[in-house]
Amino acid sequence: MAGTVFLSGLALGASLIMAIGAQNAHVLRMGVRRSHVPLTVATCILVDALLIAAGVAGAGALIGGSPALMGVARWGGAAFLLWYGLRSWRGLLADSRLEIDADAPLPSAAAALAAVLAMSLLNPHVYLDTVVLLGSIGGRYPAPERLAFSAGAMTASLLWFTLLGFGAARFSRVLARPLVWKCIEALTGAVMLTLAAGLILDGIAAA
Repeated sequence: MAGTVFLSGLALGASLIMAIGAQNAHVLRMGVRRSHVPLTVATCILVDALLIAAGVAGAGALIGGSPALMGVARWGGAAFLLWYGLRSWRGLLADSRLEIDADAPLPSAAAALAAVLAMSLLNPHVYLDTVVLLGSIGGRYPAPERLAFSAGAMTASLLWFTLLGFGAARFSRVLARPLVWKCIEALTGAVMLTLAAGLILDGIAAA
């Protein structure tokens, strides 16, 4: 039974984490620039693990049961995603944006850590996915099986961010091409705006 629960956590965690968003786009950028990739990847994995653990331990049920907290999460997440989606699409109008970024000095380790923490913690949608959704589902299992579910979701995070960060670094020459990067920006913007629209509709329905 624990194995089945682990796979359930792995599958659900992967379906949420693999969606292109602010955090994934940031990891991809850092990988393409080969800038502090281990630090960025490790921070994303650690943050996800802490949020998943908090959600399964009861924070997810607490937030889900509070209309006020859910409202803050929904509208805050919608605003963040709307801003980031439009920002990504604005990049389509720039010429060789990634090449310009690549010529800039690489950030320090402290700056890289601050940036990945901002992308991981200032996006309320991250809390909806990890704390509320994963936490609410994982919290329904008996105590021993909650550990298996949490381990599965955390494993999905570990595998995905490792593959994304180091894979982007490995294929940076291909991903850094202007046309490829513009496609990534276009897809990122579309996904972010779609997620924002979903949160807005959820907020209107809950009002």
